[in-house]
Order: sequence, then C-alpha cells, then structure tokens
Amino acid sequence: MKIYEGSNIRNVALIGHGDAGKTQLVTALLYTAGMVNRLGKVDDGTSVTDYDEEEIERQFSISASLAFAEWDKAKVNFIDTPGFNIFLHESEAALVAADAALLVVHAVSGVEVQTEKTWGFCEKYQLPRVLIVNQMDRDRASFARTLDALRGAFGRSVVPLQLPWGEEKGFRGVIDLIDMKAYSYDSNGNGKARESAIPAELTDTASKAHEGLVEMVAEGNDDLLQEFFDKGTIPLEDLSPGLRQAIRERRISPVLVSAGLPNIGSENLLNFITAYLPSPIDRAEWEGDSANGGAPKKRRIVDSEPAALYVFKTVADPFAGRVSYFKVMSGIVKNDAAVVNFNRGGAEKLAHIAVVQGKQQIPVGELHAGDLGAVAKLHDTLTGDTLGDKSAPILHPKVTLAEPAISFAIEPKSRSDEDKLSTAIHRLLEEDLLLRFSRDAQTNEFLLAGSGQQHVEVAVSKLKRRFNVEVTLKAPKIAYRETIRGRAEAQGKFKRQTGGHGQYGDCWIKTEPLARGAGFEFANEIFGGAIPRNFIPAVEKGIVEAASKGYLAGYPVVDFKVILFDGSYHDVDSSELAFKIAGSLAFKKCMEQAKPCLLEPIMNVEISAPENYSGDILGNLNSRRGRIQGMEPKGGSTVIKAQVPLAEMLTYASDLTSMTQGRGSYSMDYSHYEVVPAQIAEKIVAVAAAAGHGKEEEE
Repeated sequence: MKIYEGSNIRNVALIGHGDAGKTQLVTALLYTAGMVNRLGKVDDGTSVTDYDEEEIERQFSISASLAFAEWDKAKVNFIDTPGFNIFLHESEAALVAADAALLVVHAVSGVEVQTEKTWGFCEKYQLPRVLIVNQMDRDRASFARTLDALRGAFGRSVVPLQLPWGEEKGFRGVIDLIDMKAYSYDSNGNGKARESAIPAELTDTASKAHEGLVEMVAEGNDDLLQEFFDKGTIPLEDLSPGLRQAIRERRISPVLVSAGLPNIGSENLLNFITAYLPSPIDRAEWEGDSANGGAPKKRRIVDSEPAALYVFKTVADPFAGRVSYFKVMSGIVKNDAAVVNFNRGGAEKLAHIAVVQGKQQIPVGELHAGDLGAVAKLHDTLTGDTLGDKSAPILHPKVTLAEPAISFAIEPKSRSDEDKLSTAIHRLLEEDLLLRFSRDAQTNEFLLAGSGQQHVEVAVSKLKRRFNVEVTLKAPKIAYRETIRGRAEAQGKFKRQTGGHGQYGDCWIKTEPLARGAGFEFANEIFGGAIPRNFIPAVEKGIVEAASKGYLAGYPVVDFKVILFDGSYHDVDSSELAFKIAGSLAFKKCMEQAKPCLLEPIMNVEISAPENYSGDILGNLNSRRGRIQGMEPKGGSTVIKAQVPLAEMLTYASDLTSMTQGRGSYSMDYSHYEVVPAQIAEKIVAVAAAAGHGKEEEE
C-alpha cells in the first residue's frame, strides 16, 4: 500500500437523505478507480461499504463506513454515511473526519428533510460541499426541477458545474461546464468516459450555464472580477484555480450529476474530487483544548507538528475486538508507535495500523497528517478520544449529539443471555454513541434507549448476530413527568420513640409551580434556628428523593419550587434521617393539594411526502393529537410540520410507509413537555397503579 502525503489526500463524506444512492455511488467510484473487480449492488448485498449483516438484510446504511480510491496520484478517502433520520447521528459524528462533503440528492425526490439536515451539519463544521444530483437514470428524474429545489433551499451559491446529457432512460453522460466538453459513458457500467463536443441541441444551454458559473467564480475574487470585466469571460487557466478557491471558501456549492447503478459520471466525479476539493492541509488549523485545563491550543494538520490522532468511530467486531477509526490530526503516525490517550491518561500501542476498504483492513507502515486509518485492540480508547505524543498533549473537541428519543424495556430470553447481556451491550454502546442502557430502579427492568424504534430493533438484532445474546423487546417507555399546577402548604413530622434514642424531625414547606423546563428549586426561609442549619440539606434530600419516585404514577416530579419556612427539632432525638423523612412526608402532603398532573414529551415532527398523500397524513396526525404547524411545497413534495405527543408516534414509521406506499419520510426531535389530557392521564395512572406505582398503591 502506497503512503500518501497530506497534500495528495482527499477526505470526502457522502451525506444526504436515505435512498439517494450514496452507497451505490461509492461502489461505482471504487469500481471505476480499479479498487474492486466488480460493480457491486446494494440490492444484491454486494456493495463495498454496506457489509454489515443488518445493512445487507435491510438494504440501507446503518453506520458510517470507510473506503478509499487511488486516483490521479491522489488517495480519496470516502466516508459513506446513513441517510435515514434514526441513524443520522452516525453521519454527524463521522463528518469530523471529512474535509469536504458530497451531498447526494435524488434526481426524482429532490430536496428532502435529511438533505437540509445534512447541509446544516456542513454549516456547523464549516465543510465545503458539492451537490450530486444522483440517479439521473430513474423514471421522472429531472435536473431542472432538482436544481430549482436546491436553489430554493440553499440560495444562489448553488451553481451547476455539469449538465446531464439526457435524462431518465436516456441519461448517457455529462456536459462539463468548466472545460465545455461532453463526456459519454458506456452502457456496460465500466465508468469510463469518452470525450466529445457538446451536442448541438445543448450548446446554448451549456453556454448560458458556463457564463453563470464564470460570474459566480469572479464575484468573490477582485482580480478575477476585473479580468471578467476586461475580457467578458475568464479563461480556463484562471477559472480552475478561482473555482478551487471559491469551493474551499464555501462561496460556491457546485452541482454535478451521476447515476450510480449504471455507473455514469463516475470518472468525471473522481477527476473533480482530486482537482477541486481541498486536501487536509488546505484547511485552517484546528483548535483543541489543553489537556491540563489551560488555554486552548491551535495545531496545523501537517507532518512537522507532533503526532496526534482523533478517534471518530469505534466498531465492535466480535473477532477483532474493538476497532478504532481515526484521523491523523498532525504529525506522522507509525505502526507500533507508543502514544498517550490525552483524555484518559493511559498509554496505548498502535499495533497493526491499517487503511480501511469496507470490511477489509489493509496494513500500512505509517499514515501522514490528514489521512484516515484504523487500529484494533486499544485498551481504554473510545470514540471522541485524542491520542498522541506525550510531550505535546492536545484534546480534539468531541462531537455533541442529540439525546435518545425513545426507550424500550428488554428482557433476556435465558439465564445465559442475562449473564452475557452487560458485556455485549457495553460493546454496542462503544460503537453507537446514541444508544443508552440503564436499569429502572422502580421496575428493575433493563431499558435500551435510541433515536427511534428501528434504531433499538437494529441494536437488538446486532446483539443476537454478533454476540449470541437474545432479548425480547417490550412496549416502549415514554418518559412522562409529573408536576403541580397549584400552590400548597403542609407539615411533615416524623416522630418515633423506640425505648432509647428516638427520631424526631418536623418541617413546614410551601410548594409552587415553576415554568415548564425550570426543574426544581429549593429555598430556605428558616429564621431563628427553628431547624438547625445542618439538618436543612436533609429536608431537601428527602423532597428530591420523594419527587424522583413521583406521586400520581411513579414518574419524576419536575418544575416546582419548595420553600422551607418553619419547623422544630429535638436536642437529642433529631437526626438527618428524621428530617429527610419529614421532608418526604411534607412533599407528599403538598402534592395532595397542589393539583398534580402528568406531563408528556411533545415532538417536532416533519413529514415529507408527495402532495397527493397530504390529506391522509393530516387526518392521521389529527387522530394522534397532533397540531399542524404548517405546510410547504418543496422539490415536488409537500413538507408538513406538526407537534405530536411522543406516545402517539411509536407506530408512525410503519403507518407512514403504508399511507404513502413507501414514498414518505419523517424526522422527529424533542420540543417540550405538555400536560396530558385528563382522560388519557387517568388511564396512565391506572396502569401505574396496577404495576405498583403511584398514589393508589400507596393508599
């Protein structure tokens, strides 16, 4: 395996909405570059980057995967990412390793929900992006319609660099607006382009598009703008470097065309990536935190700096163990190098570093600044850790992801499964940053939380396939909360005499509601030493513990304030325990009077589907207690925005698929908590009482 300098490396992430064809496009690019000996297909389970059994079975990407192509004296590292909302956290986490993004857009569907979300990721990480209008060979594919949608969504910086030569079944090649030539592709899928003159029927369209490109490149460069005014155009020898600069500065988001399955546009895309996208050393220096808490440090991505690498992904391999994917942030990383984990302080040895081609790892002797690689069996290193030369510690900022949206109770099928569950789950949590695993203190149930039902189902399936652990999923746990709507005042008095040293604690508290999301406040208004200062924290602790167990249905009480204003104590019998119990008793009495109610999580939901399904979708949302926030046409589809209780969204994925014949998609994220309607709250309380929680059980 050849070793590449940073200037000859391109780290490119393929992002975009699910089913836009990212994985098939990567496979086509690898085949065109001669990295694989056949053009694999996602539908056949033979693509390079969807190699996990779950991905092959479900026919879509679940996690970010790496591959690379050697092309025109450069190495292109591809990061193939998922496009469906429940796995989109994988895309965001992997973008840290990229220096540019190919935002793949379906030529039929146009701009979809995740198109906009992944564009936002690029904004967040300041990545240059290239828009690929893909699957131009599909029925109803339209470059003009998709380009209009892209400009409508992302503005005038969206500029075509290519036009399609034909559409739908007639798609045969691309018109390059930089060198003003046409390139046709063979029907055998070899990905090789044949150069020719632009067809006469496309000459005028191409000339106008070329003029628009020249104007946009000149607009942000004073020298080129002057040349444009003087000559009326910009010659190719000046246009190319000007375009390269405009892309790097994110002034232009170029648009290219392709079709992954018939492998049309691949050679032009590879040429474009190596010629116009930035290398790692072209990017500005990165800022990291000091390992000892000092001022932030800046580091350039060059070989001459001390070695540092950032682990952006971990794979739980049942045979190889933990595999860490990393980006060399500075210096040169050599095989068998001894490094320090700056986050955890431990020493690690980089034995058998490799570059990654899908599921295959190819050993290398060293990797230079900016390159991507993998290493297995590090002792303590996890995703988000920075490793490097112990003499020059620096911490790369970690990616902050959203919180899980839904929890399921899981139950091991056998005693053997229960014994292995903790270890297997731990391995999955290392791999997937959005999974959470816990045990409910009240029910003793194991809870597995993720971004959606399918996310959790995939995790359960991985447990069985990889680690031989079988569990059953139970109904999802909705994170209800309880709160109060009124004020109350009550005494909590605990007095017990057991023949010797007794227990005595007495407190008076007031409770009042707070604004939604305010949490819990405790105020001490004791005067004159009615309760000694050292017992006051015990009162607060008793209230907090009682609130965590709930009152109505066993859910935590939130958004309330407690004022401790009076009480009494005994010189001998008072203790922290007595005042803790007194605080708990006072809280429960206040809850009886303070108009307690249940709260439920409300989600922001965006549904994208063809317009003719809008009526069915709106009716279905209304039946789920949804509130419609708005509708807007976008790229041939209608986007419906609504706020819907999470409890009503648990079965939505399958229902939307059924309603729209698989053409609808949705995304969902947490918005706020709201009071549960009385009729529904009664049912929740009744279920909780039957399970042994809440006030009815206590009474």
